Amino acid sequence: MTDTPILGVTMGDPSGTGPEILVKAWADPTMTAMARWLAIGDASCIAQAMRITGVDGVVRRVESPADARYTEGVLDVLDLHNVDLARLQFGTVQVMSGRAAYEAVERAIHLALGGEIDAIVTSALHKEALNLAGYHYDGHTEILATLTGTKSVTMMLIAGTFRVTHVSTHCSLREAIDRVTKPRVLDVIHLTHAALLRMGIAAPRLAVAGLNPHAGEGGLFGHEDAQEIQPAIDAARAEGIDVYPYPVAPDTVFYRMSSGKEFDAVVAMYHDQGHIPTKVLGFAEGVNVTLGLPIIRTSVDHGTAFDKAGKGTADATSLKRAVEVAVRLVRGR
Repeated sequence: MTDTPILGVTMGDPSGTGPEILVKAWADPTMTAMARWLAIGDASCIAQAMRITGVDGVVRRVESPADARYTEGVLDVLDLHNVDLARLQFGTVQVMSGRAAYEAVERAIHLALGGEIDAIVTSALHKEALNLAGYHYDGHTEILATLTGTKSVTMMLIAGTFRVTHVSTHCSLREAIDRVTKPRVLDVIHLTHAALLRMGIAAPRLAVAGLNPHAGEGGLFGHEDAQEIQPAIDAARAEGIDVYPYPVAPDTVFYRMSSGKEFDAVVAMYHDQGHIPTKVLGFAEGVNVTLGLPIIRTSVDHGTAFDKAGKGTADATSLKRAVEVAVRLVRGR
């Protein structure tokens, strides 16, 4: 690894704001000072994003990372030649855009597995467009797990010092309850602890959110907390991991972490339990990290923002924070 790692930054769904926030973030000198940017997507689409946003720069088409030069004012783009600008419609679900977004992620994964880039940073894709294009995944996490052959992954959301991982994400609430099992909860505790160590936290302190109100209230409001979550906590503590000794009531655990004095991360039981507090506290700052992969992947923590596409007004803050986290993880590898 060099002092300035190579990041493969995917453009996301071209009908959304992904290309625009990519060029906006790249234009920030602090971003290119910490990493070498290899944009992955359609070069003509990214050049159009520069025109829309008014970013002062030049697109340089490359066919492989080895061709990139990483010179000031020039954005190297691994050109996939997969967007027809004459047919591109902003703010619209299009098969072409779903395919282009998938192909960028697919190429980035292969480059990272081959050691040609140090990490992947992804812009948002649109799940409906992805599926219409024939790629039947719930989102980036499932694509990454499948293409890397990884059986156990989890999502960590980061907003400053606020960190949340998830036992389940993209599934119904009914299914999410069924996924709360001792092995899965313990697995996510392990992944969370390892990630915090890589982020430079020498002695991570974890809490595990309860599933039910008041963490079950002694069985009055459900038995999952006592029968599945508590045994996972006990097993982790027996391994020497600093986990709060009991499931913490989900209506207080995030407040207790937000002070920064008790916990470095919370393991949430399902998607909205972890996403809602994170986005309330730091919507523009949020970062999504996939844990458990053999490669490093961070992402924006927002969608394609179809309502802002083509206007040049989208906020690139989340992508910048994703770059910062990716660099930190590369250095802690």
